[in-house]
Amino acid sequence: MKQLLIVAHAPSPNTQRLRDAAERGARHPEIEALEVIVKPPLEAEPDDVRACDAILLGTTENLGYMSGALKDFFDRCYYPVLEEKQGLPCALYIRAGHDGTGTRRAVESIVTGLRWKWVQEPLVLRGEWQDGFVDQVEELGLYLAAGLEAGVL
Repeated sequence: MKQLLIVAHAPSPNTQRLRDAAERGARHPEIEALEVIVKPPLEAEPDDVRACDAILLGTTENLGYMSGALKDFFDRCYYPVLEEKQGLPCALYIRAGHDGTGTRRAVESIVTGLRWKWVQEPLVLRGEWQDGFVDQVEELGLYLAAGLEAGVL
């Protein structure tokens, strides 16, 4: 059975809704041959990355950068998984109060160094909160999980 790891920072009720939506999408009832693991960045370990077949990252935009929690995850996992997980399919959503450009650039730089493979452009949820953000993240989780289960990622 393949495994999807969701590592998402959720410091507020709205960002918790986004993380829940990613998990809900990934656990769609028609996707059966997939294990979904959800961890906050401060709890995710290199072994979690080693065990997964794809990863979905979620972060807030903090001062034009990724959350400190996601940065900590990368700091702890980068070198331990660098050689083993090249080509890991990944996706990203960013809850950006502004434009998300710096956050996106920072995560893309690390993902490039890890040699992970983007399965789609990062999803940047910009500006004031919109309930539609939840649907977009749920769809992202669904598509990533369906692609992994189908073997196209």
